[in-house]
Amino acid sequence: MPKQKTHKGMKKRFKITASGKAVHRKVNRGHLLSHKGGKKTRQNRLDGIITDVRARKILDALRPCL
Repeated sequence: MPKQKTHKGMKKRFKITASGKAVHRKVNRGHLLSHKGGKKTRQNRLDGIITDVRARKILDALRPCL
């Protein structure tokens, strides 16, 4: 029986909280920020939180490394 493998791309991009939610870094935050508005920059400072079905799918993909 083959071993279950961790999805390495998801391991780099998501972290699972103690309550089972998935936390990720928001997009449009890395570079070329000078022409983007201040409102967008401020809103992208906080990490995004994923709940419900999508969080469970991410949790299943990361299960071997948890």
